Amino acid sequence: MPFSLHDLQLLLPETFLLFATCAVIAVDLIIKPAQRDITHWLSIGVLVVTLALVIGYPAEPGRGFSGMFVHDAVSRLLKVFILLIVAAVFVYARTYLKDRKLFVGEFYVLCLFATLGMMLLVSAGSLVMIYVGLELLTLSSYALVALNRDSPLSSEAAMKYFVLGALASGILLYGMSMIYGATGTLDLKSIHEVVASGVGNNKTLLTFGLVFLVAGIGFKFGAAPFHMWLPDVYQGSPTAVTTFIGSAPKIAAFGMAWRLLDGALGGLHPHWGEMLAVLAVLSLAIGNVVAIAQTNLKRMLAYSTISHVGFLLLGLSNGTPSGFAAAMFYAIAYSIMSAAAFGSILLLARAGFEAEEIDDFKGLNQRNPWYAFVVLLVMASLAGIPPLFGFFAKLLVLKAALDAGMMWLAIVAIVFAIVGAFYYLRVIKVMYFDPPVEKGVLALPADIPLRWILSINGAALLFLGLFFGPLLSWCYRAMGVG
Repeated sequence: MPFSLHDLQLLLPETFLLFATCAVIAVDLIIKPAQRDITHWLSIGVLVVTLALVIGYPAEPGRGFSGMFVHDAVSRLLKVFILLIVAAVFVYARTYLKDRKLFVGEFYVLCLFATLGMMLLVSAGSLVMIYVGLELLTLSSYALVALNRDSPLSSEAAMKYFVLGALASGILLYGMSMIYGATGTLDLKSIHEVVASGVGNNKTLLTFGLVFLVAGIGFKFGAAPFHMWLPDVYQGSPTAVTTFIGSAPKIAAFGMAWRLLDGALGGLHPHWGEMLAVLAVLSLAIGNVVAIAQTNLKRMLAYSTISHVGFLLLGLSNGTPSGFAAAMFYAIAYSIMSAAAFGSILLLARAGFEAEEIDDFKGLNQRNPWYAFVVLLVMASLAGIPPLFGFFAKLLVLKAALDAGMMWLAIVAIVFAIVGAFYYLRVIKVMYFDPPVEKGVLALPADIPLRWILSINGAALLFLGLFFGPLLSWCYRAMGVG
């Protein structure tokens, strides 16, 4: 396939990230285990430089490699937050990995390759590029989940994730093949034109392909009834890995869904809008109800993720640029909240103590009022309590559902949002009203960057709740609204 200098310029951030990741591998092979901090800070530096390239260059939107790669305002916005969140995850993970003898170069390399997959996914202009980006992300994630080879729970989670992930990838690929058979092209823009024209395409084949695509998207999001992998993977993975797979990939999943549903199959919105509405109801119901029964915080947050995916699907099901902007805003908000939630667990975890149970947070306010307040901000934002970030994110997707004429869906979402507030408030209750656990358990780590980044992350939820306008305007402009 011929390509030009312009194509390489469009792909500059991804190209840099690829070669820089290879350099990280080489450096990690040379240094001694005691010098592993070099790999840590070098990986963060790679993300910072990649972020600078995304923000500063290239400035003009464009398509490269015969339309396979798309650089536009949406991809730039999503990449910015993907890179920021992954960098925060690296800071969160350092002490946890050191305490468990998991502080190895493989963690950083796999995360960087997964980040490259996410960047390709949100810039995909072709079904081929979507599949390449998705597999780069998922294959790296499978290995990350199995990072702790001495843990039977991690091995079991990795096996389940791999088997179900392979099944979902097959379903998605099967749907793509049907779309190709019906339209005769792999280019998303061309597919959109063929579907919109209604000329020369097989409606039955298109509909079947759409069903398989929605099923594949549902799995990658963790939406019910395709959620069976998510609680076990979240609980079984090392918490540092859970922090990664539970945050930034949700932004990439939104990018994939938007490229496929609007960029390629926008003409079939009445069909996929109804499918997403059904998935939203199932996700809201199963996620919020089952989360109430959980005592393990990681497992509770897994079911919480399922419920939040339900809210995100409200915006996607709208099918208009404003609805997609609301869904994108929600995906970014949830990723920031999720990183802070798992970061709270990493803050309290230490060698021999995982801090995974809700009861492990008992009396945190008496031990350290500031971090109790940070966790309060995180849980209240996840619950959607004003004036925090999560409240306005939920408000926007509810408005999107109402704008689409789906008042029944908005009512269902409000009811389950109230139900879901219970398990978040339970965490706040044990921190502030229960007596503290035995001495020493809540000792905080000496890792200053971790404590600072968690404080900034928690404060950002309050700041972005009070001043969400610029980010919302950015989302609207990216989607071409206003």
